[in-house]
Amino acid sequence: MGYFVTVEQGVNIYIEDVNPEGKKTILFIHGWPLNHKQFEYQFNVLPSMGYRCIAIDWRGYGNSDKPIRGYNYDRLADDIHVVIRALQLEDFTLAGHSTGGAISIRYMARYQGYGVSKLVLIDAASPSSVSEEVANMFITETLNDRPKMLRGVADIFFFQYITSPLSDWFFQLGLQAAGWSTAAIMRTLRDENVYNDLNKILVPTLIIHGIHDKVVPFINAQETNKLIKHSQLVPFQYSGHAPFYEERDKFNQLLIQFTG
Repeated sequence: MGYFVTVEQGVNIYIEDVNPEGKKTILFIHGWPLNHKQFEYQFNVLPSMGYRCIAIDWRGYGNSDKPIRGYNYDRLADDIHVVIRALQLEDFTLAGHSTGGAISIRYMARYQGYGVSKLVLIDAASPSSVSEEVANMFITETLNDRPKMLRGVADIFFFQYITSPLSDWFFQLGLQAAGWSTAAIMRTLRDENVYNDLNKILVPTLIIHGIHDKVVPFINAQETNKLIKHSQLVPFQYSGHAPFYEERDKFNQLLIQFTG
């Protein structure tokens, strides 16, 4: 079931809500430059096992409205909070990938983990920023030849071989975002970080990270693990930045075990 939640005047966020009657709820927060559809291979499996699976498109991405402003971590965390309140979610697992992991971390700190009983960070953009040189390169490419930039991201995103059709699918997900929001999030990744948020996370936290990740190096996961109390780090030996796809059976089973 798909619907919209208004997070502020003139900005509606798209929600994909599968199996609303499920006994356990996971709220998925996608990464840059994608949208909720990146979790297709979780939504194929988990709802049939009794889970309510919810995913949002950030403002500027996927089916959500695409305003010019509002792409800092605080505003994106505020959007999540509005969605959680609107859906009256309680005792749920929050699972964020890449930049979505950083947004989830900011939500936990900014709202004292309201409603969240467990946290899953998937190759999260934590705790440091993206270097100025790398971020500026992505911004320049986004504003001048975004399709070429997206092809380049796909090349470093995966460790395992992916088919040309899957690469095309990944590419199309990126194109569903607005160019300005794609660049704006990269500015946020350059200019902000979540280092000081990590010690405010008090719920059990599972950190999943591909050891071959070229986007967010595995050492970042190790540092995040040290800074979050009650966290456990599970390395994915055959994944780059996309363990939710590259080792999806292991990934899904781990989610089930952690949330069970």
